[in-house]
Amino acid sequence: MGFFIVILLLPSLFFLYHFLEWAFIKRHQDCYILSYECFKPSDDRKISTQFSGEILTRNKSLGLDEYKFLLKAGVSSGLGEQTYGPRNILLGREESPTLNDSLDEMDEFFRDSVEKLFSKSQISPHQIDILVVNVSMFASVPSLTSRIVNHYKMRDDIKVYNLSGMGCSASLISINIVQNVFKNEKERYALVVTSESLSPNWYTGHDRSMILSNILFRSGGSVILLTNKWGLRKKAMLKLKCLVRTHHGAKDESYGCCMQMEDSSGRLGFHLSKTLPTSAARCLANNLKELAPKILPTREVVRFGVAVMVRRFISGPNHKPVINFKTGVQHFCLHTGGKTVIDDLGENLKLSEYDLEPARMTLHRFGNTSASSLWYVLGYMEAKKRLKRGERVLMVSFGAGFKCNSCLWEVLRDLDGCDNVWKDCIDEYPSKGLANPYLEKFGWIQNEDFSTFPKDHEEKLNYFREKMN
Repeated sequence: MGFFIVILLLPSLFFLYHFLEWAFIKRHQDCYILSYECFKPSDDRKISTQFSGEILTRNKSLGLDEYKFLLKAGVSSGLGEQTYGPRNILLGREESPTLNDSLDEMDEFFRDSVEKLFSKSQISPHQIDILVVNVSMFASVPSLTSRIVNHYKMRDDIKVYNLSGMGCSASLISINIVQNVFKNEKERYALVVTSESLSPNWYTGHDRSMILSNILFRSGGSVILLTNKWGLRKKAMLKLKCLVRTHHGAKDESYGCCMQMEDSSGRLGFHLSKTLPTSAARCLANNLKELAPKILPTREVVRFGVAVMVRRFISGPNHKPVINFKTGVQHFCLHTGGKTVIDDLGENLKLSEYDLEPARMTLHRFGNTSASSLWYVLGYMEAKKRLKRGERVLMVSFGAGFKCNSCLWEVLRDLDGCDNVWKDCIDEYPSKGLANPYLEKFGWIQNEDFSTFPKDHEEKLNYFREKMN
């Protein structure tokens, strides 16, 4: 009799165990976004097409070949007229950046966006338990985390993490750090601060693989407030469902496709190799292979598995099966690495223009703001009132190393985006035409001849002024 009682009790004990595990452990491990803020620099930092031309003409290393290359890159970049640059570049000091240029660039972002986030969320700096800062190409001593702790007089027991060198995928790495801390500590607030320092990293040489970064990268930043407090779940915007990181640093081709280095003249810059698209595609494929079973319905995973087997044994290599991510994801928040990056992601994930619109419009309005770009894309979705309760958002980012990181968020309430970085311009988007005026203003360069084009720098400046006026 006692044996049968034990048998009958086992299911109850099983369910009781899992309930207690959820009540005392798992529910406190969830990662929620309470609020986030994207940085919008002041209007005096805008880089128009006209001003871009003026910056390029200051570079004494460039010749007609480089000008023609940059014209082609600028026309196809996908950037508009209202992106932002660092102040030392606007003041013509790109040849001789100082430490203060970098610190001032970071301080302007920190003191604007962190302050706004605290005000919006009604959370005080003293309540923050975890601080993660990622700025890939600038590291100061004391660290940037210490700079924020000092400015806001945060607690002595705050846990800080200062990331550098992680590239455009660093934002999701920071989220992953917070996620892991949340698994071991209850009732915590975390602040993730993500940006890039362009002040010391504006390339002033003539290497094509390095000067391309001047066309694509622009100033920006974002601040994200997260918590694992179960009691605040109803106030939260998003809940993290899963996060996958893929690192191809062991592959030499992938490792070297995005790299900070010096050119043959000793000028520091950021090298983007021709193998970058191939490395990105390979890393993305591996990442999605691990991600798909975690976020897609079982029926879609099974369907894809069957399609793969049919191709292998029946159809042959000409019939490549495609997995449908839209069966488990409603919104796609893609890294704005450039027009080609967005096009390739759209092709690989089989996305529509509606799906790609947030990334394209973000690239046009703000440029490639490195690791913070995902949050500008999310802001666009929110401002367009796309995000409804219960829907899911997939974030995908790439970074030097080479890395591909992705994560899935669940929308916890309808988001209106009435007070974010897009509020002053969202009605202008989607723009009917994303063409910039590069060709209109600088198209004459295509018809220039090497024999008649000025060689002396001063003559070149006067020639440009004459052509542009």
